[in-house]
Amino acid sequence: MTETHIPQRYATNPAQIPGMTTQDLRDTYLIPDVFVPGEIRLTYTHHDRIVLGGAVPAGGVLELGGYPEIRSDYFLEHREVGIINVGGTGTVTADGEVYALVKGACLYLGRGIRSISFADVDGSGDQGAQFYLFSAPAHTAYPAALVSPGEGTVRELGDQLTSNRRTLNQYIHENGVKSCQIVMGVTELHPGSMWNTMPAHTHDRRTECYLYFDLPEDARVIHLMGQREETRHLVVADRQAVISPSWSLHSGVGTSSYTFVWAMAGENQAFDDMDAAPVTDLR
Repeated sequence: MTETHIPQRYATNPAQIPGMTTQDLRDTYLIPDVFVPGEIRLTYTHHDRIVLGGAVPAGGVLELGGYPEIRSDYFLEHREVGIINVGGTGTVTADGEVYALVKGACLYLGRGIRSISFADVDGSGDQGAQFYLFSAPAHTAYPAALVSPGEGTVRELGDQLTSNRRTLNQYIHENGVKSCQIVMGVTELHPGSMWNTMPAHTHDRRTECYLYFDLPEDARVIHLMGQREETRHLVVADRQAVISPSWSLHSGVGTSSYTFVWAMAGENQAFDDMDAAPVTDLR
């Protein structure tokens, strides 16, 4: 099953934050139902024209088609997409080429690919494949590329003493898999660490989205957002996503260790192009 329309989230600005209720914040920035068995679920945010969502084959085959909201005959007519599997092993078939994605693998598909389908493989486990999709407009076509876990650029960050020891896997970025806009990877927190980013930061030149996963059912991440002098928070459960506009900081602490997919699109692809927000500046 595939939705025939993509729900839209309109762009917001910092002046709206002080007047928002908790439910307003959740309705605007949180995507709670990313993965639904047997469906492709997508959300269109007007921040940098990003489309994100999930595909869960659940034993069947799902086809990614065109949508009226993107005015295209097929999904990648004017777009590119990064796909990361956060479930059991599955396959993505793109114009007849079959790619097998284990958990944590990343597949980039460029502009012009017409046919995309998702499926499980035998022995993928009870959970089955769960494909996370992050798409942005593309001005040209780059080759498809599959990166297995640990094969990208690996960076060790943080410190156990500050509860933010983490392994960052960069997959799609300026020195890795080539894309028009997308920068994408996976960060895994080490046991005993809960902070995903601290000090926090913003980057006015691109929107970033987080997908939190491998979080126990009874655990949550407190995701900080907003401007440094006007912060708010979202309480996020396993396999939920957060849209972070370019003006918003994005940092979180969990009641348990967890893993998350970070993905960006916008002005440039320099991973370190960010503006620090020291914790002493936060309000």
